Amino acid sequence: MRRFGRTLVTAALAVTLVGGTAGWASGDSQAAVTGPPPGAAAWRADTVSGRSLPDPATAAPREVAAFFAGLDDTARRRLLRSHPLVVGNLEGAPLPLRYEANRIALAATGEARYASLAAPDRQILAFDPRGRGQVAEVFGDLERAEHVAVIVPGSDNDAATYDAPRKPHTGPAGMARALREAAGTAPATGKGTPTGGPVAVVAWIGYTTPVGVGLDAADGRLARAGAARLARFTAGLDAVGAPDPVLFCHSYGSVVCGLAARHTDASDIVAFGSPGMRAETAAALRTGARVWAARGPSDWIADVPNVEFAGIGHGADPVSEAFGARRVPAADVQGHTGYFMPGTQSLAAFAAIANGAAR
Repeated sequence: MRRFGRTLVTAALAVTLVGGTAGWASGDSQAAVTGPPPGAAAWRADTVSGRSLPDPATAAPREVAAFFAGLDDTARRRLLRSHPLVVGNLEGAPLPLRYEANRIALAATGEARYASLAAPDRQILAFDPRGRGQVAEVFGDLERAEHVAVIVPGSDNDAATYDAPRKPHTGPAGMARALREAAGTAPATGKGTPTGGPVAVVAWIGYTTPVGVGLDAADGRLARAGAARLARFTAGLDAVGAPDPVLFCHSYGSVVCGLAARHTDASDIVAFGSPGMRAETAAALRTGARVWAARGPSDWIADVPNVEFAGIGHGADPVSEAFGARRVPAADVQGHTGYFMPGTQSLAAFAAIANGAAR
């Protein structure tokens, strides 16, 4: 009985404590955005030379890639102009076409909060205006990269706040920029020259994240919806010939990655500032990826109880010895969002993982 009582108390603490990057404000329940973007019905009703278009809800990314490979440039551009929201979010569609489609879709919103994302030098790989908005941005040349990393962030991230001012090297875009710069200089063995070729990094807010601290951050509902979207996103990368990605999963984003792990072809999965991955061990993730974990000494996530009870809490601590992940050094990381600060042990290790130099 006493043990059961402790479990109940721990579960209650999990509801109170588990959260994201914005602090200790109470959270509001969020409706997960799922399915294809607005405009899917008009897309399905359209044809090209009498051929039906691939259903954005059900067509595999490889089917989408094969479809576009069979079109000439005139047909591609006609679809781009007629259905920018669908083309911009269609996994398996050519990357340059998606960038251009999302510029059109962003400009068409007429909203000032999205104006900076529509700039011609931005490589926006996905944009969905529903709810708080979802967005993915590429840093580097994804078409030619020899290594690809994907930042999967935690709570309080969305398209509306993506370009909001933040502390340097924090937030999805700040982390992506820092990683891409560091990965170009990370040595293979601690000395010598970097291994591998160019690294492209994607800042991926492709799911509805929790807001603040509340039940959404303590349960797995939004993570399950996000995991399905992340798995489809990585399948889309594979369909256009990108290398198997490294997933860098922060805070609640590591819950998403844990649930998606067995459905992706990631080469590595890195959980940092993690409340748990909904698995008791790295082996239980059922992935062929190497699993890594990091937590800084002052990260408040360490105070979150590592339990899962009646759907609340996210399970074992990924940095514990029993979990079995490879440890990433993080002794000099400050707080919950300092993992990508230049000069930190964690950023150097992340860079080595991203560019294939880590062993």
